Amino acid sequence: MNLTLKVWRQKDNQDKGHFETYQVGDVLEDMSFLEMFDVLNEKLITEGKDPIAFDNDCREGICGMCSMYINGRPHGPLHGTTTCQLHMRHFHDGETITVEPWRAKPFPVIKDLVVDRGAFDRITEAGGYISVNTGNAVDANAIPIEKDTADLAFAAATCIGCGACVAACPNTSAMLFVSAKISQLAELPQGKPERRSRAINMIHQMDVEGFGSCSNIGECEQACPKEIQITHIARANSEYLKATFAGKDK
Repeated sequence: MNLTLKVWRQKDNQDKGHFETYQVGDVLEDMSFLEMFDVLNEKLITEGKDPIAFDNDCREGICGMCSMYINGRPHGPLHGTTTCQLHMRHFHDGETITVEPWRAKPFPVIKDLVVDRGAFDRITEAGGYISVNTGNAVDANAIPIEKDTADLAFAAATCIGCGACVAACPNTSAMLFVSAKISQLAELPQGKPERRSRAINMIHQMDVEGFGSCSNIGECEQACPKEIQITHIARANSEYLKATFAGKDK
């Protein structure tokens, strides 16, 4: 398979950036999208050129680092799939593929396709945790939790913080990410004591980081590789309103 790639190149956050066109040949349909980029980078290195910087770690759809905007969609054309799990069989010989980094002010470009998602870390630090002394390890079944509640919390916990929701949203809102963290902990008994302060602090930090407001367009849900539903946003809004009227926990 022979492909034409239009890839965004940018030296750093101060550089204006531009697209460069590359020809990639002998691409196997069983290659992942990142393996195809590995082939391209080996070619560039052999030619004495600067390889394309892109983020990756586990390559198993777990870490969320493989954030690429492919042909106008975060993580590419498939639903519920990370870039590293996208295979070249879903493209056609001779196709032109456009690859960009996430486009969001709170995610400044570090280089080429790599963006700084530290804003998500700071939002999590603002309240996405349980600050209690756990002591010795407790048996997993020591605190009974209804299956529906456990399933809801687990579904929210599948968020990998890749930022696809932000990249897909016209307002660059991070509400799907934030709501997943709030919803996950608010539903579990261990997270209930701090549910009010958590909702206020995390949403406040989201605003501080410069993310836009949610307008319920729903693009975030469509782009999420873990298929997290926007019903979590409604739940987070409810948590925030209740916390606002009741006052934060002291």
